[in-house]
Formats: sequence, C-alpha cells, structure tokens
Amino acid sequence: MSFSFPRRKATHSQSWKNQSSVTEFILLGFSRNPRTNWILFFLFLFLYLFTVLGNGLIVTLIRADARLHTPMYFFLSILSLLDLSYATTTVPQMLIHLVSKSKTISYVGCVVQMYVFLTLGITETWIFAAMAYDRYVAICYPLHYGVKMSQTLCVLLAVSSALCGLTCALVYTVFAMNLPYCGPNEINHFFCEIPAVLKLACADTSLNDQVDFILGFILLLIPLSLILASYVRIFIAILKIRSTQGRIKAFSTCASHITVVTMFCIPCMVMYMRPGSEASPEDDKKLALFYNVVSAFLNPIIYSLRNKDVKRAFFKLVGMSEDTQ
Repeated sequence: MSFSFPRRKATHSQSWKNQSSVTEFILLGFSRNPRTNWILFFLFLFLYLFTVLGNGLIVTLIRADARLHTPMYFFLSILSLLDLSYATTTVPQMLIHLVSKSKTISYVGCVVQMYVFLTLGITETWIFAAMAYDRYVAICYPLHYGVKMSQTLCVLLAVSSALCGLTCALVYTVFAMNLPYCGPNEINHFFCEIPAVLKLACADTSLNDQVDFILGFILLLIPLSLILASYVRIFIAILKIRSTQGRIKAFSTCASHITVVTMFCIPCMVMYMRPGSEASPEDDKKLALFYNVVSAFLNPIIYSLRNKDVKRAFFKLVGMSEDTQ
C-alpha cells in the first residue's frame, strides 16, 4: 500500500548470488531494555485479551440475537472478525519476543505473516466502504432499504472485499519477497510489514515503488472516495430532516462508523502514502500499533457504548430483562 520506499541498489550478480543467504529475520521490536519490555508485555497482553473478548462478544451477540440479523450488523460482525484476526496475526508473536531472548522469524514465517496481514487490512478497507454504502441506503432510501440491501448483495460485497484482499495482498507479497535479501537481516519493527522489510532488500526497488503506487491508489483512495461520497449524500439527507431529534438519531447511526474509519485509515495513509525518505522506524512502529492494535481494541467499545441494540442483545444473553437495564 506504500507509494515509495528508500532504494538500495546492488549489482545484478551480487543480488542473485546472495538472494538465498537470508533464511530468517530478527525483529528488533521496541526496546532492548528488559524492564521496559516487561511493562510493554503486560500492556499489550491486556489490549490483546480485551480485543479478543470484545470483538468475539460482538460476533456472538450478532449471531445469537435475531434482531441484529440486518445488513449493518452483518458487516459489523465481519469487521469484528477482521479486527480479531488482524491483531492475532502480529500481537502473540510480539508478546513472545518482548520476554524472549530469541526474536527471530523464519523467512517463510515472515512471508506468511506479511500476506495474511495485508489480506486482512485490504479486506477491511473495502468492508468500510460497504458499511458506508449500507448507511447511505438506510438514511437516503429508508423505504427501499430491505430491497436494495438484500442478503445476496451483502454477501457479494463481503466476498468481493475478501477476494480483493487475497489478490492484492498476493501481488504485494510476491513483488516484495521476490527481491534478494542478502543481509543485514534485522527488521526495525515488531512484525514483517512491507515498508520495514523492503529496507533490507539489496536491489533496486523502483519496480516495487511503481506497483505500490498503483495498488495504493486502488486500495486506499478509491474506498475512501466511496466512503466520502456516501457521507456527503448522507449529510445532505440529514440536513433535510426537519426535527432536531430526527437529525441527531440519523447522525448517531453513522458516528461510530466515521470514528472507526478515521482511526484506521488516517494512520494507514500517513504510513503508506508518504515518501520513504521521510519514514522514521520509530514513527512507523507507533503508527502500526495504532491501526493494528489500538483500533482493534477500541472498535468494540465504540460500537457498543452508544448502541442500544447491542446493549439489549448483551443483557438478553446474560439473562437480564430490559427492565433491569
């Protein structure tokens, strides 16, 4: 998803001679101080456990309560599954490396982690666009909502988002890992993310820059443009509502989605759309933490605190009546 990275050049013979020399990478993580690492371990362990619990609970509530079997909650359940998987791709390994002397990851393990991470991230951006379209139809065409947002369309949007993620992530990974990596093998990151890995390539990465520019446009700007277009139409429709209470109610159905999209997409844009020469490894790690860990941690809170349907489903699941709420 990046537009440009620092280029490292090597001769053709040197590149292919040393291409197979790196069989594993070392993930430097955050700190070499054991005390700091233990503090980070317990912090990230809490965030991860809450992420699993929160997103798992949302998926369970949506499946268990028939009143939540609507397009909006269908996409929300997919988003929760993506967030849960997204964090699981990187955080457990990060926790192990924080308290272990060995911080290595095999070449194959790095490729797999990179591909899965990209697949989930790309899929999530298109799911955001599908959720924005769902809100657009619900607010602008409420009488035709059930017809326009049919089960077939919802499944089609979800499957096409996943296929886009699977395909584009494969292109990214193949172009990145087809480069020769002849050392050093220390990745200044806490997982195998493409910008950090490409800095170790001992070959010209100009072709990767071109591919990343094209894919970055497709995978970031197009979904964001669709989301923006949907919300422009939504806000116009909301302004036409005469009652203040009606406007607030209509906007509240979109507020959670806008917040989540902002938390996820802005760090991604800063990370992947700035020139590689301006990239700082420490800043990259902070940004990656935000859209990989913090966003997945906060999403269940954002979607449940002000959502009466989710609250009602939770109380029903634990056996409490609506009167006790």
